Parts: sequence; C-alpha cells; structure tokens
Amino acid sequence: MEPKDNELDELDELDEVLEAVEEPAHIDLVQSSQEVPLVMRPFVNSIFPVLLIDTEFRIIYANGACNNLFTGYFKLTNNLFFDVFGKSLGAEALKEIRQAVLFGNHGYSWKGSIKTKTRESGTLQTKVYLFPVIQANQAPTNFIVLFDDVTQENKKLLQSVFASLLEASKLKDNDTGKHIIRVNYYSERLAKELYNRSGYDEVDRDFIEDIGFLASMHDVGKIGTPDDILNKEGPLSEWEWTIMKEHTKNGAFILSTYPNPMAREIALNHHERWDGTGYPFQLEGTMIPLSARIVTIADVYDALRMKRSYKEAYDHKTSVDKMIAWRGKNFDPALFDIFISINEEFEAIYASNADD
Repeated sequence: MEPKDNELDELDELDEVLEAVEEPAHIDLVQSSQEVPLVMRPFVNSIFPVLLIDTEFRIIYANGACNNLFTGYFKLTNNLFFDVFGKSLGAEALKEIRQAVLFGNHGYSWKGSIKTKTRESGTLQTKVYLFPVIQANQAPTNFIVLFDDVTQENKKLLQSVFASLLEASKLKDNDTGKHIIRVNYYSERLAKELYNRSGYDEVDRDFIEDIGFLASMHDVGKIGTPDDILNKEGPLSEWEWTIMKEHTKNGAFILSTYPNPMAREIALNHHERWDGTGYPFQLEGTMIPLSARIVTIADVYDALRMKRSYKEAYDHKTSVDKMIAWRGKNFDPALFDIFISINEEFEAIYASNADD
C-alpha cells in the first residue's frame, strides 16, 4: 500500500529533524554491563523503566525494566534515542525534545506519549517524561527518560465504560444466559487459529485480544429494540422483523465512539452473509470485515446450542451438521473449514460455560 500524501509529508519532516541532529563521530556505543552511571544506580533494580541519554541523543544506559518493557518493540543497546523512538514519536515531538535538550526549552524537560505496535507483541502505550540531570549551575549534559506503561490501564478503563452498555443491553434481552461470554471465547479461539495461517496478516495479538472482548458487543444495539418484539414468543411478523434488523445499525451507532473500529464492524455486519443475502446492507464475500465473519460463526453456533422461546437446544453434532449446510451461504467457506478443524474445542467451551 502506497503511503498517503500527509504520511509522506510527516516522513519528510521526520527526516529533517533527524538530519538536524548530527551523529557524533567516533562514539563507542558498546558498554560493559558493569558500567552503570552514578546517577542511574538507584534505578538498576527499579520497577520503573528508565534510560539515560546525553546531548548527542546517545542512549548511555537503560535499566532492566526499560529493556523488558520494549522487548519485542525496540532494541535500546547500541542505538541513538531518535533512531529508536523517532517514528513512534513523530516529527513534532522530536522537534520539541530537541529544543528541550539542546536549548533548554521548558526547563530542559519534556513530557509526551509513545504508541507503537508489532504483530507479535501488540500495542504498547507509554507516557514519557524527560528531565535533566542537574550539575551545579552548568547546562545539563545528561537526561533521564522515564516511561510509564499505561497500555492495560487505558484498555481496562475503556472496556469498563462499554461493559456498562453491555450490562444495560442484557436487561432488555434476559434470555441469553452466558451466550455473550461463550461468543467471546469462540471468537478468540478462532482468531488464535488464524494467527499462524497464511492470508490472515491482519490477525495479530491486538486483533485476538480485541475480538475476545468486542465479540460480546455484537447485539448491544438491541437496547433500542422494543421489548414486545425482542421477547416475543414465536416467529416475528414482517414488520417486526424489519424493526429487529435495525439492531445492527443501532449497535454500530452506539459503538461509533469506541476507538477500535472492530467494535462497530462487528455490531453492524455480524448478520451479513457470505452470499450477499444478509442484512443490513447485503454485503458479500470479503466485503464483510473478517471480525464480523468470525463472530457470525461463533454466534450461530451458540444460538443453535441454546434453548430459546422459539426453538429447542441442539447438541453439538446436530449444530455443526446444520452449519455445514450453510457453508458458502451464511459463512466464509475458508473460515468455516478452519472452524470445522477445531469444532471440538467449541463444544468444550460450551460445556465449561453452560448456563446455570
């Protein structure tokens, strides 16, 4: 994929900032493990990730916590600060850091954030604090950089807000038991299976973790469905079914403020069908987001296993046999074949999370 014009402009700015910091000549970046600068000795065994840089932006020392934090993302040893964090910080932040270190802006200090991601390690979000090592009345020549990992904190805060919406929707549709819990587990298991398969590059650690929470939000739009339709015994009339189908659009609207577009994609598209006969927009094939195609399989399997007001519960074999008939119609055939290869694990998930 070619970078967009604004991305190219930002890369050009980044190159200009990096070129403005001349790499020092004849710098020996190899450091003995015994050579811990005096100012960093309190941080050697600290839980706080800390590194030390100089005015040439050389990483003089990184403590164990810092190396552990960035394992899988960056190699700190024998590198320059801008080489390591440049693209994650962006051009504007690099300019501010350079002004702080070289010209004393904001008391030789800077604070900001870094967000980076790899397929294997997922997204890492840290707050960053840079401040000088004071030496009498002289301009500082060394700077401490302290990192605060807020990845899980931010994720839990965000999920707690939307979990409240989920609880509200359950008050409307109280006949689902542990359905949403099981759909989370099914979806996460299927995503894990895709991780090491060719053709599924978008399935990374973040994708697996996110679908393991967001799958449960697929029917949150039912909070706007009238109770008499939602809890009606027996089949719905044509106009009632038209209203019921609106829960996909309602869910997408409710989840539109969730930072991860996967939430909206699942809510809007989990009733689309591979052959284009689903709703709300009759999408077909790979026009349907992968996350929604995964949740469709998970949702249908669990719906077949459950006893509802309009149907009896089916056992595992009967449910799978029914779904086989819908391969290539309701379900992505390649994805469905992968489901078949692990279908016994779906049965185990259902059994260990059965309704009370």
